[in-house]
Amino acid sequence: MEPKKNPKADLSRRSVIFFQIGLVVILALVYFAIEHKTYEKEDLDLGQVQMDDQLEEEVPITELNTPPPPPPPPPPPAPEILDVVEDDVEVEETVIESTETSQEEEIVEVEDVQFEEEEVIEDVPFAVIENVPIYPGCENEKGNDAKKKCMSEAITKLVNRKFNTELGSELGLSGVNRIYVRFKIDSKGNIVDIGSRGPHPRLEQEAERVIKLLPKMTPGKQRGKPVGVLYSLPIVFQVQD
Repeated sequence: MEPKKNPKADLSRRSVIFFQIGLVVILALVYFAIEHKTYEKEDLDLGQVQMDDQLEEEVPITELNTPPPPPPPPPPPAPEILDVVEDDVEVEETVIESTETSQEEEIVEVEDVQFEEEEVIEDVPFAVIENVPIYPGCENEKGNDAKKKCMSEAITKLVNRKFNTELGSELGLSGVNRIYVRFKIDSKGNIVDIGSRGPHPRLEQEAERVIKLLPKMTPGKQRGKPVGVLYSLPIVFQVQD
């Protein structure tokens, strides 16, 4: 007769699970055994902490330099002594007379005051000036036209003598060159406001340099008053090729 087993009582089906559980338990025990640390008794002796030495340490005392308090303010000045005048004493009173006119006084009407405005005469061209500026050396000329001619000839001679005509060839210019110069003889006879226009800036500078060499003149007059006189001068020179 063969023995019969209950299929539910067969434990071989769960042997794999039990094997895995046992393996995990063994690995855990080995891990904790490796990580467990042991210490000798000598190493655990930490000694005794002596608090007396720390308590006996002296703490330095910090001294604060406090500035002295400010001096007290000076006492207020003593009140002025007032002279008490008795009622019986007569006090002189100063009477201020009023400057207002009364209705009874006659009012004097003042005529309108007229101020003469000083006439300001602007600069006058040389061609229409009443009294031409006098160039030094032209004082003995008779008449305004003669003095104009004398002045123009004197300025032309000075320009021809002082102007550097070789400057044109140095600048590479050729033919006839013209420079227009304009200046003013002010109310004191000085040469001011010099301006020039030419074919090259160097020529303009040279023309202005020559005009500055003009002497001080007797100022021109318009309506009997010294005024500024405008003078124009063309400078013409030819560069030899």
